[in-house]
Amino acid sequence: MSTIDRSGAQTEQTPPHPVYLDARAEFAARFLAGDGLEIGPLHQPLAVPPYAKVSYVDRMKSDELRREYPELADWDLTDVDIVDDGEQLTTIPAESQDFIISNHFLEHTENPIGTIENHLGKLKPGGILFYAVPDKRYTFDFRRPLTPIEHMVADYEQGHERSRHEHYVEWCRLVINEESDSVGSPEQAASEEWVARRALELEDAKYSIHMHVWTQAEFLELVLELRRRFGNAFDIEAAARVGIEFIVVLRKAGALPPPPPATATVAAGTTPLAASVARLRFRARRALSKLRAEIRRRRARP
Repeated sequence: MSTIDRSGAQTEQTPPHPVYLDARAEFAARFLAGDGLEIGPLHQPLAVPPYAKVSYVDRMKSDELRREYPELADWDLTDVDIVDDGEQLTTIPAESQDFIISNHFLEHTENPIGTIENHLGKLKPGGILFYAVPDKRYTFDFRRPLTPIEHMVADYEQGHERSRHEHYVEWCRLVINEESDSVGSPEQAASEEWVARRALELEDAKYSIHMHVWTQAEFLELVLELRRRFGNAFDIEAAARVGIEFIVVLRKAGALPPPPPATATVAAGTTPLAASVARLRFRARRALSKLRAEIRRRRARP
């Protein structure tokens, strides 16, 4: 049965493809070394090799994040080392980092082009950007339309305030029946009055939603457009689809550092094992969280 209706809209969430390559572990071992940052790790920091030292960045401390997102109550959150806006990184000196990891963060940014530009500015020449973004077909965003490159360029050139409210409205209308308290039931989402009211509430609270959505093809098109726009300021080292996400590794132009000792680490199995354990813990906790949310919903029914 097709998951696309006659208008071209996706009507069902697509199951993710099998994992043919553990790209998180493989790319981390091959490309991450020295001192760097991970932005917004929450409950799933990237498993990095021993020759990479990470400082964790988020917009508030872990205890504040837990209060901000009660749906994360059952998760172990990563301790935050640096409180900063991950889009701006104003506390981080220019050209000071060997790498920046930003997994499932870019979709939350209001200005993804400006964010990537800022991240490039914080890297040393030859430094690495490690990005993973969800493919909207495999997530709760499946009903939402793809974000056109022209929209993101306008946000970059004219200011992201121009489109902020429409993102919240789209979120409230098309993201339905999820664990987050930010979304409603199908009946609520069908009510323009509820959508308008809830969108304003979330916007006023600066609640973090997925502002932009992509599939792997559209995100890669964005990366290629930015390479042209930024005058070949970076190259694409690697890209892969893994489950619900798409991963790209970008290297800033400049003198190349020596390759990290990844071959021995991967051969010994340490980095993939650590990543596999972290991934199993994540899946188990997600299943437990969904079960608890379902129990709460059933108890709340009249």
